[in-house]
Amino acid sequence: MMASVMSVVREKFATQVDSTLLGAVRKLAKSEGRQIQAVVEDALREHLEAKTGENVRGREHVMAAYLKSTERFSGLYKKLAQ
Repeated sequence: MMASVMSVVREKFATQVDSTLLGAVRKLAKSEGRQIQAVVEDALREHLEAKTGENVRGREHVMAAYLKSTERFSGLYKKLAQ
């Protein structure tokens, strides 16, 4: 039986940043095979954690399940990546 996964509620917002900084974020996202929004979200989260000392990541159970999955199915994931 598959456990249900709660979805993350996302909200759009607009801002402006230095074009060089945005270029670096785009380059990083591309090199990691990630979306820009994921890189920006990680950066915002890490900044808040550094400033407040609070873990705003939340959903530790999701990360724990992910890590367990990567251990259990590492062979499958490697085959799928090929």
